[in-house]
Amino acid sequence: MNCVHIITPVKDSIELTLQTAKAIMESDIKTPFKYTIYNDFSSDKNTLILQQASQDMGFELVNLADITTTPSPNYLLVLHVAQKRAIAENAGLLIIESDVIVKKDTIQSLIDGADERPDCGFAASATVDENGDLNYPYLFAKGKENSVFAETKHCSFCCTLLSLDFLKSFDFEQLDPAKNWHDVTISRQSLKNGFKNYVFTNLPVWHRPHGSRPWKQLKYKNPIKYYWYKLTKGLDKI
Repeated sequence: MNCVHIITPVKDSIELTLQTAKAIMESDIKTPFKYTIYNDFSSDKNTLILQQASQDMGFELVNLADITTTPSPNYLLVLHVAQKRAIAENAGLLIIESDVIVKKDTIQSLIDGADERPDCGFAASATVDENGDLNYPYLFAKGKENSVFAETKHCSFCCTLLSLDFLKSFDFEQLDPAKNWHDVTISRQSLKNGFKNYVFTNLPVWHRPHGSRPWKQLKYKNPIKYYWYKLTKGLDKI
């Protein structure tokens, strides 16, 4: 890859977001990259904090309120915009969510790992907790620590690089607008298009599950209430 676009969608959760951005901007990256935070209708206070941080740290800030009136979540819009921008600049697309902390070598190692595998659709870092143990959504990788393997289950977008070849093979405009999240669909489409999705458990990232969407903690603390919200409020459609 000659270039990589790194993106982080966010709505509020400002403390975690700034930690994520700091880790990205302080990474050892040899490949030319552009880092963009997509601000999905954060509060006015947090938007001002992000604007100041973009100047201090050097990332680009895109306020979705400037381009749409659709309430959050606007994950699909972010994917549409980011895919077009990446393809226009012959770049891969690395999605790093706002509840993830990368290590200094994570990003360049993912890029190198994808480049070494011509059939790569996804190059995904496995996620771990503060103790270094695999956690949601990569619990299925237990027993495969410190390795790289092709996965037929879906890869989540916690810290996942989508190759340029895959981006060119599938137009995100085809994704279902009725859904909130699209990692399952896109993962499966990568496999359908003849690519392989690689999980790198040797490049773990620290993940605070659903740190940017606290209500989803109910999935573990009160699953009945979580699924009631999901059913009655139409939340979290995948």
